[in-house]
Amino acid sequence: MPNQPTPRPAMHRALSRIALAALLCGGTAFATYEFVPAGHAEPTANAAPIKPVGPSERLPDFSHLVKQVKPAVVSITSKMPDPDDDDQGGGQQFGGQQFGGGQGFPFPFPFPFQMQPQGRSSQMVEARGSGFIVSADGTVITNNHVVKGATSIKVTLDDGTVLPAKVVGRDPGTDLAVLKVSSKTPLPYVELGESDDVEPGQWVVAIGNPFGLGGTVTAGIVSARGRDIGDGKYSSFLQIDAPINRGNSGGPLLTQDGKVIGVNTAILSPSGGSIGIGFAIPSDTVRNVEEQILKTGHVVHGYLGVLAQPVSPGIASALGLPKPASGPASGALVASVSNDSPAQKAGVKPGDVITEVQGKKIDTPHDLQIQVGSVKPGNTLALTVIRDGKTLNLSPVIGNLADADKDKGSEGMGGSTAGGKSLGVSLTELTPQIRQQLGISGSVHGAVVRGVTPGSPADQAGIGAGDVIVGVNNKSVNDPSETVAAVHAALKGTGTVALRVLHQGQMAFIAITPGGGNGDGGSAGGGSDDDQNG
Repeated sequence: MPNQPTPRPAMHRALSRIALAALLCGGTAFATYEFVPAGHAEPTANAAPIKPVGPSERLPDFSHLVKQVKPAVVSITSKMPDPDDDDQGGGQQFGGQQFGGGQGFPFPFPFPFQMQPQGRSSQMVEARGSGFIVSADGTVITNNHVVKGATSIKVTLDDGTVLPAKVVGRDPGTDLAVLKVSSKTPLPYVELGESDDVEPGQWVVAIGNPFGLGGTVTAGIVSARGRDIGDGKYSSFLQIDAPINRGNSGGPLLTQDGKVIGVNTAILSPSGGSIGIGFAIPSDTVRNVEEQILKTGHVVHGYLGVLAQPVSPGIASALGLPKPASGPASGALVASVSNDSPAQKAGVKPGDVITEVQGKKIDTPHDLQIQVGSVKPGNTLALTVIRDGKTLNLSPVIGNLADADKDKGSEGMGGSTAGGKSLGVSLTELTPQIRQQLGISGSVHGAVVRGVTPGSPADQAGIGAGDVIVGVNNKSVNDPSETVAAVHAALKGTGTVALRVLHQGQMAFIAITPGGGNGDGGSAGGGSDDDQNG
C-alpha cells in the first residue's frame, strides 16, 4: 500500500510527545508548533531587514565592572573535620522554608560551601566558599562559617594562584571573618561602600565560587533592606534576587560603581538552590567588624542591659503611646532592666519605649540590638524613650557584653501576662514561702496568680498559675489589692490593660482587652547564654 500522509491530529500528538520528552530530559521548556505548508511570499526589490522601533532604554551591561573587580574576588578552600552524620540532615528552617542542608552552623546558611570528602581514614572534608580582598597587603573578608573549625585554609586568586591563609579574627555574632594572605606583589582589592545608601530596586552584582565554579557572576536587584532572618544577632540583612548558591557565601555584593555593599551569606530555599531570595550582610556591619579585628584580633559588642519586646497595637493603646502618622506602632518596649547595668544607671525604666538610638529610628527590638551591639564600650549612647506619653533623652555609657553577667536576659522578644479579677484570674500574696517555692528574690514585689479561669481573656493570653504581676501599665504594684485597683483603673480608661509579669524568670508586657480577644504581648522567652544583653 502506498504511504499515506499522516493525518494532522496524529502529527500534532507526535510533536507534543517529542516536546514533552525534551522538557523532562533537559529541564528547559520548548514551545511546540505544527508546521503547515503555505505559500511563500515573493521577495521584492525594496525588501529590507526589520528594524524594531521601541524605547532606547537597555538593561545594564556589567562586563566592564566585572573585568575590573573580578581579580579581587577569591575562592576559599578550608579543610575541616568531617561533620557528624546528624549534622548533615535535612537542613534548618526559616519562615517555614528549608535553608538547605544544615551542617551544624549557628545560622540558617545556604549551604555555604561545597563539602568534598577527603577519605574516610582522615575524617576530613574540604569546604569551599568565597571571599574578597580589601587591601593590597592581602586582607580578605569572608563568612565565619566558611572557615569555622578549619585546620588549614587556602585562597585561590582569579589568575589561579593559590596562597595559604591564616585567620586574623572571627565574629560569630555577625558571621564574619578576616583572613590574611601574603604575596610578593601588591594584590588587587575592592573598597567597602555605604550600605545605608542602598535602595530597593537598585542593580547589584554578586561574584563567588558556587559549587566550586570560581569567578561566577550573577546580577539582580536589592529586593528589601533591614531583613531579620531569625539569626545573626548583629546583622540586619539586605535581601537580593541575584542568584547565589552553595559556595557563594563570603563573596561580595557590588553596586554598579564597584563598591562592596554586602557579603553574600544566606538563601531561603526549599531545595538548597537559588529561588531568588538571598541575604547579604551590609557593608556598614562589615566595616565595623574589620576595623576591630585588624586592631585587636577580636570583636566586642556593646551592652545596655535591658530585655525588650515589640510594641503591639494593644500595648501601644494601653500605654497611651502617640499614634504614628502612618504604619503600625513601633519601638522597643523595655520589659526589664538589669541591675547595675548601663541602662539602670542612666535611668531607663520598665515600660519605657525606646524609639531612637544615636538619632536612628528603632522599629523593633532587633534594631535596638544591632545599634547597641555596634557601639564601642565606653562610649555614650544617645537614647530617646517615651515614658508616660513624654519624650525623654537619656545618655547611658555603653558597657562591654563580654563583661556582663550571662543571665541578665536578652534584647529580644519577651512576653507573658496576667490581669485582675475581671480578666479571669485569682491573686494571692507573694509570701516568703511562695518566694522560696518559685525561686523569686526578695527584690521582686507584686501579686501571684493563683488560678486562671478557662477561656478567660487571661487564659487566652497565656497567663498561668505561678506568674507574678509586678506592674499594670507603667505603675508598679506590690500586692493583690493594688493590682486589682490598677487594672480596674486602666480598663476604665482605654479598655485595654498592659500587665508586666514575671513568667519563668523573664519579665515581659502583654496587653489584654476583656471581650476583645486574647492578649498580644507575645510568648515568654529569653535567650541563650551568649545572647546580647542590650
